[in-house]
Amino acid sequence: QVQLVESGGGLAQAGGSLRLSCVASTNIPSFRAMSWYRQAPGKQRELGAVWSSGGGTNDADFVQGRFIISRDNAKNTMYLKMSSLKPEDTAVYYCSATYQSATYWGQGTQVTVSS
Repeated sequence: QVQLVESGGGLAQAGGSLRLSCVASTNIPSFRAMSWYRQAPGKQRELGAVWSSGGGTNDADFVQGRFIISRDNAKNTMYLKMSSLKPEDTAVYYCSATYQSATYWGQGTQVTVSS
């Protein structure tokens, strides 16, 4: 069983920055992949970025250009540095990890961006 705990969300002004963290209970290099998603009110959950064990990242639409995904293996932590925030970035942000044959999710962290 893998536990993921997100933190770092909160209220930010448009144009501001936040850094989200996702701490895993298991050694993250053992994961096949780790990902950031978000879900805005009334919308489907959307993929932000995937970090795969094969190396490198695959950024989806909402990450490209303003957000940076990174990992600290020693801390078993994945980060999402968000810059130039916009009100439309308001959402619950989730991390997920694929370990062996299962996918695990954190509880999410709320990000609210005011205009």
